[in-house]
This record gives sequence, C-alpha cells and structure tokens, in this order.
Amino acid sequence: MIIILTSKSIGDSNKGSLITSVTKKRPDGRAFDELRPLKIEAGVLERADGSSYVEIGDNKVLAAVYGPRELHVRRLLKPNMAILRCRYNMAPFSVEDRKRPGPDRRSVEISKITAEALNPAVFLEKFPRSTIDIFIEVLQAEGGTRCAGITAASVALADAGIPMRDMVAACAAGKADGKVIMDLSEWEDKEGEADLPIAMMPRTGDITLLQMDGHLTGDEFEKALDLAVKGCKIISEEQKNAIKNRYGD
Repeated sequence: MIIILTSKSIGDSNKGSLITSVTKKRPDGRAFDELRPLKIEAGVLERADGSSYVEIGDNKVLAAVYGPRELHVRRLLKPNMAILRCRYNMAPFSVEDRKRPGPDRRSVEISKITAEALNPAVFLEKFPRSTIDIFIEVLQAEGGTRCAGITAASVALADAGIPMRDMVAACAAGKADGKVIMDLSEWEDKEGEADLPIAMMPRTGDITLLQMDGHLTGDEFEKALDLAVKGCKIISEEQKNAIKNRYGD
C-alpha cells in the first residue's frame, strides 16, 4: 500500500491526510462520495411542539419547534403570514476549546441563513400574524453543524405538524487534498481548499441555501454540487424514516 502524507495536520499526527493510491480512502476511511454515519430521531422532547435529534459523524444536534403561536412584537408582525425565527447555539462544551456561552457573530449568521433555508418549505401564509420559533442546540461539533442544524430543524417542524412543501435536507461537499468530496469532516473543513454547503427540498429539487468558502474550478464546483445534492437525497430518506418511526406509515 502506498501512503501519501501531506504536511497539513491539526496537532495530531494520526489525523493527517492519509489518502492511498490503492484504496482512495479519506482519513476516516470513507470513500469520496460517502456520508458519515447518520442517525435521526423525531419527537425527543415532550414539552416542545416538535423536536428532533441528529447525529452525523460526531456531530450531535438537538432541535425544538414552538408554534405557530401569537406574535406580540408588533414591528415583526406580518398580517398575511407567519414569521420563522431561528436561534442556533453551540454549547460551551461542544468543542475541544471551551466556547464562551451566548450568541456570537457566527451563531447569529447561521441562525439567519437557517431561517432563510427553511422559509420556502413552510406554508407560512396559513398562519398570519403568528410566529414559528426554532431552537437549535449543538451539543457536540465535528464539522458541518449548520447542515446538521438545518436537517434537524426540518424534522422538528414536521414533527410539530406544520404544513410543509417538503422537508429540507442539508449537506456539504468540498475539496480537500485536491479531491472533491462529500460531507466534510472537521479536519477536512478546516484544512481543505473549499467548502460548499447546500440545503434543498429533494422532492422538487429546489435549492434553498448555497454557500461557498474557498476556491473551486468550474468543473470542481459542478462535481461538488452534484455530491452535495446526492448527500441531501440520502439524508432526506433518513428524515422521512424518522417521521415514519415516530408516527408510523
């Protein structure tokens, strides 16, 4: 077996790049088009209107939905539809270096894009002058928490019985060690060349979120997008299974 080592690492030589010319595997043993292990459960919190728990790799994410309920903040009120509010938060113990409690710039940004990614899927016009509140708590982080959060929030909305066009699934693709790959791990996200998270409604194929960080050629972008879409479709099936397991067929 021929092993090619790069100089990139995250402080642990065992976590360096180990891509072989024979197996063409990633450091964690996955193929380039393979998701990390995935687990989705619906209805994990009794006191929320809807809830879910998602594990993807070592990410552990909890989502809770409250509403639709009356909106008392008049400046936000919309007479013809509900508003979707989202709060994304990483627990202080979710990362190796303890995170300062409370919102920061990144969590505010992810809260905003999560709401925007979910908005097109929800029939907000059915609930005028009201709000639907989504709370996402990252209990453990290992790269790709925004995608895990969107996936969890969508299942929680469905668990709450809120009418939706489709559940929104989210997955990232990107580039690490010169290879275009699906579902970046924490090391691949931090040390790789590009990250392309998307969210979509698989039934219609509508993409509700697309971000990109890094550099990809046109061909690499198309390949990464195809991989991210493929990942979303796999995740979508697990979302449906979670709701079926909760309520039956």
